[in-house]
Amino acid sequence: MSPTRPPRSVHDVVVVDAVRTPFGRAGDKGMYARTRADDLVVNVLRELVRRNEGIPVERIDDVALAATTQIGDQGLTIGRSAGLLAGLPQSVPGFSIDRMCAGAMTAVTTMASAIGIGAYEIAIAGGVEHMGRHPMGEGVDINPRFVSERLVDPDALQMGKTAENIHDRFPHLTRARADAYAVASQRKTALAYAEGRIQPDLVPVATRSAEGGWGLATADEPPRPGTTLEALAELKTPFRPHGRVTAGNAAGLNDGATAAVLASEQVADELGLTKKLRLVSYAFAGVEPDVMGVGPIPSTEKALRLADLSIQDIQRFEVNEAFAVQVLAFLDHFGLADDDVRVNPLGGAIAVGHPLASSGVRLMTNLAAEFADHPEVRYGMTTMCIGLGMGGTVIWENPNYDGAGH
Repeated sequence: MSPTRPPRSVHDVVVVDAVRTPFGRAGDKGMYARTRADDLVVNVLRELVRRNEGIPVERIDDVALAATTQIGDQGLTIGRSAGLLAGLPQSVPGFSIDRMCAGAMTAVTTMASAIGIGAYEIAIAGGVEHMGRHPMGEGVDINPRFVSERLVDPDALQMGKTAENIHDRFPHLTRARADAYAVASQRKTALAYAEGRIQPDLVPVATRSAEGGWGLATADEPPRPGTTLEALAELKTPFRPHGRVTAGNAAGLNDGATAAVLASEQVADELGLTKKLRLVSYAFAGVEPDVMGVGPIPSTEKALRLADLSIQDIQRFEVNEAFAVQVLAFLDHFGLADDDVRVNPLGGAIAVGHPLASSGVRLMTNLAAEFADHPEVRYGMTTMCIGLGMGGTVIWENPNYDGAGH
């Protein structure tokens, strides 16, 4: 008779810290044009170790790093290769992960699950995307069956067209609303920078260019703080004649890297580590690929159900702004106003950029900053749409919660 297996306990998971590089504009004139993708993520790994001296690096159980385009300097099992380049012990393994825009989010939930069941105690999760070196879809060989058998609408393979499709499906989500939302994102980001609320989690990165020589990236490159409604109204609609999606009401093409340290709460307490976020639940969901932007709606409904919470319990929302219309669809569905102060209070991707697989952790850094400044807030969420018709949502609890919230 085999021995009885002892019952397995579930461990609370916390985010100890999270950092990111400043995000750059993709292309030959972007600040990271001559910087390798793996060097971007190595910078954030080193900074995590430097900022958190209480973490014994030999106790890190794994490193999960995401990239949407896993070739070139974003390939070679980047979770392992970047860990070695960052100086982590050779005993620390690593791997690559991909869920398009939700790569870093999935790295976080994957590592959190391992910690939750007791397989790991401490792990690193993050993502990197150098869209200047590796445009989305580079090297991809799309199976012709997708179109020939009508498995997906052809629009599903172009993200901008999927955003136009959301405008079609919900005519009340007008270009005017999208432009107004975009202007607000730029304004909130500028204010957050002026108040010094974004900079603490930015890792300076050495840069170089043929024209300017060596430099140091210390702030996001994409924001345009002087954006006006009048200027946005003049922009062309590249995905459809007389369309509604423009370069002004969508995130740009960007370069950047992010990473977070996760731990079981028991180990964090044992080592005297900070606790910025506590995981409550997470969920991913699929939707029609040609309207992938609505993905956060079912993933959020599922995550709320798993957490036994309602949308009214969530007091801070970090919604990735791939396209303004996608955020507006989410807000409308849950009865939230376009200018709800709980939504992206530090601005969003329309201003700071969206380097695909890295953005999930950027949402977490913003939420952690809000949690630290607002102990009366108990629950928040990070959520994003994902290419090929998916959504992802993570619900977090504020470890600083003082019981004063409603």
